[in-house]
Amino acid sequence: MSSSEQAPPIYTWRADFDHQDFMARVWQRKPLLIRQAWQHWHNPLEPEELAGLACEPDVEARLVLRDRQRWRLEPGPLQAARFASLPKRNWTLLVQAVDHSVPAVAALLHAFRFVPDWRIDDVMVSYAAEGGGVGPHFDQYDVFLVQGLGTRRWQVGPRYDASSALVPNADLRLLADFDVEHEWLLEPGDILYLPPGHGHNGVGVGEHCMTYSIGFRAPARADLVGYWADTVLETLSEDDRYSDAGLSVPANAGEIDAATLARLQGMVMEALGDTEAFALWFGRHATERKYPDLKDRPSRPLTVPQFEKRVARGAALARHPASRYAFMHAARELHLFVDGEVLVCRGAAARLAERLCGAADGRITAADLRARDACALALELYNFGALLFDDER
Repeated sequence: MSSSEQAPPIYTWRADFDHQDFMARVWQRKPLLIRQAWQHWHNPLEPEELAGLACEPDVEARLVLRDRQRWRLEPGPLQAARFASLPKRNWTLLVQAVDHSVPAVAALLHAFRFVPDWRIDDVMVSYAAEGGGVGPHFDQYDVFLVQGLGTRRWQVGPRYDASSALVPNADLRLLADFDVEHEWLLEPGDILYLPPGHGHNGVGVGEHCMTYSIGFRAPARADLVGYWADTVLETLSEDDRYSDAGLSVPANAGEIDAATLARLQGMVMEALGDTEAFALWFGRHATERKYPDLKDRPSRPLTVPQFEKRVARGAALARHPASRYAFMHAARELHLFVDGEVLVCRGAAARLAERLCGAADGRITAADLRARDACALALELYNFGALLFDDER
């Protein structure tokens, strides 16, 4: 049985790892190496399985090769024969969002829920031959680098930003000047945490080097302003215009005075400053799937009797591994955000929504669906493609 077919392992942090202390002193502040971070390490994916995923047409994969100081990127999907033609050294395979396809890899995320779920991006898995890597670079997000198989040497530098010099390369954003401040050799079960901006360079040492990168999203201010403004624009009417009834005769007709500017800015801020509307927009925005086109709706939606019959037989359900869930409390109701949509929940449905969002494994059983409202919510999520029966996962 392959590792992806086994029951997902449970990863538990060492007793001396204090989540609160980490968030207070380390998160977004400084790199941290955590040796043998979990009580037991189970590698959730074999190299052959990763190579197989890289050949799938709907999976984002890249092959990076280095010849001396020249780097070359080959985008996926790859052909199986390509792996047989690779050199023995200086290449690495990267596959995005492996947690969407492999439950055992998705189980890694349970250990990082001391960070809010909406911040989680995905789990990228890399396999490196001897000397393989992607070169010195920096990311704009937090990342935990979990060493899965073999050994990787990590060099970590100071913070870099958009003004930092890069090597001319259309495919890879490599640092032209990389200063090494720390150097560590990671073995299976070791975890390296890097805050945004810190330069880093990971190189495979020996054979079968696999690393699991748990990345966290950090929306750019420009994106937040732009996407929110676009949403607001869709609600505005051409009839909603500037007015200045009772305007005084100006001392100089060429001046745009302070009162006028205040009225104009007030129009903009009033439209953009609707707190409730922003919350609903952000909940939808933050839960949009990474790959929205790969929606797995059932070919034939279930009716209420069909759904209730399967549940009565003892069938359990769980969140789709590619779905994103979040909720917000509102007056006398709860807003459940799933894959860019919002559902208004009350009573038993609200309690079920919180359980779906809060449970580490995202599983629910017949005991959770006794109330009619809860069962109706579960059916809606199933037909939407955000819940799966266990035998469908």
